[in-house]
Amino acid sequence: MLYINNLTKNYGTFTAVNHLSLHIPEGDLFGFVGPNGAGKTTTIRIVCGLLKASGGSVQIGNTSARMGSKEMKRLIGYVPDFFGVYDNLKVHEYMDFYGSMYGMRSRDIARLTDDLLELVNLSDKKEFYVDTLSRGMKQRLCVARALLHNPKLLILDEPSSGLDPRARVEMKELLKNLHSMGKTIVISSHILSELSEMCTSIGIMNRGQLIMAGRIEDIMQQVAGGKRIHIQIVSGIETAMRILMEQVGVVVESVRENEIIITNNGTDEQMSALIGQLIQNQVILTGFYREEGSLESLFMQLTGGGAQ
Repeated sequence: MLYINNLTKNYGTFTAVNHLSLHIPEGDLFGFVGPNGAGKTTTIRIVCGLLKASGGSVQIGNTSARMGSKEMKRLIGYVPDFFGVYDNLKVHEYMDFYGSMYGMRSRDIARLTDDLLELVNLSDKKEFYVDTLSRGMKQRLCVARALLHNPKLLILDEPSSGLDPRARVEMKELLKNLHSMGKTIVISSHILSELSEMCTSIGIMNRGQLIMAGRIEDIMQQVAGGKRIHIQIVSGIETAMRILMEQVGVVVESVRENEIIITNNGTDEQMSALIGQLIQNQVILTGFYREEGSLESLFMQLTGGGAQ
């Protein structure tokens, strides 16, 4: 579906996007994450034909992206991070306006407007003026507008930015619904927990470079690869230390008065056997638990703790 090859964008001596290559297959729900200034929005704007690249290429199917290309505009539905709406228009007039920009017939616009407003749960707002809608409603209206010409690729730049928790849930459910209908979606977001819940794949950018990309289950497997285990001990901590230091694949990270924290790359069965060995050697435990991995922890690790 979307092929990005060796994409570069320079602003003088500053490189905003540095030789980025990425393939997003049809039907994917892809999440773009990275700190502010990582190059996500620049990449998205180049893909949408709003910004000219310094080098590389972008292709959707068999169509190559060019600045202002009509072919590409027909293939993409774009919801920017700062969405533009016309406050003096009613909701259906807003949809009419954008439909006419794509050369659509009035009766087709009217039919699709009804269907799309129902999809984004705004059917009862059809006769409302846009400026009377909440921010969450305006954002869902922008999604409906972006879908009006039935694009092959839907791109959303920070769609949940500034939304309250309820509106974020509604947006997430809308995107999951669109994905279940077969729509290919690219979304950038700072809310990493939501991406891990709904995306099929993600890409992590930092300083203009794509530093990791893949299926969400593969990414999360890497998160869980190094398991941090907290072992709480009443007595026998010296014996426990000796046993743990002898184990292959176990790294002792810290030792406290009644707790040892280790990193273990083994299986759950191997960890159970290790705990059993401690008990057999008269180490008295009060408990142990494993820290759960998360997309946030992986992001912080890969970007050096860069704030978003």
